[in-house]
Amino acid sequence: MNPTTEFQAFYKHISKFSPVTEKEFENILFYFSEVTFKKGDTLVKPGEKVQHTYWVIKGLIVSNYIDNAGKEHIIQFANEGCWITDQQAFYNQSTAIFDLVCLEPTTAISISFENREKLCAAIPKMEHFFRKKANDSFIKQQKRLLTYMSNDATERFNLLLKEYPDLIQRISKKKLASYLGVSRETLSRLKN
Repeated sequence: MNPTTEFQAFYKHISKFSPVTEKEFENILFYFSEVTFKKGDTLVKPGEKVQHTYWVIKGLIVSNYIDNAGKEHIIQFANEGCWITDQQAFYNQSTAIFDLVCLEPTTAISISFENREKLCAAIPKMEHFFRKKANDSFIKQQKRLLTYMSNDATERFNLLLKEYPDLIQRISKKKLASYLGVSRETLSRLKN
């Protein structure tokens, strides 16, 4: 793996939050593994210990929660350039409450919790990187929660279009409605 190939986007991603040299990047990649999944593969299941976090090179992964009534709640979509895991379970090394499922064939870079800890000890810039990414993720989740609580369905739909313009073509209407917290009928009215 080197920054001049398919990992160039990952190199740029890391450098955006914590500038690293190409040599440092080569050392960083030692701690990661490239993984591929088929459409429909499950990466994390509720009740299982979460060992890895993933950065999507190509593809689409969804994080969702099924409530006691069987209703699906979409927590996150991770397309190219996004991180995804059950964060609470990964960082606390506990069991998952979310499913992570590939909605498309997916290629990702993964790192185990153990390797993440070793990487941060070996290359302090990466501890800075992961702290910055955690802050970024927290802010995005707060914004999404606030949007969900204070905006109507049309505003949530328009915000999704603005932030992820190609996502609507990549996911089912059922998944889109679940993410927005609306019925499929309401979604049909929003799209018109």
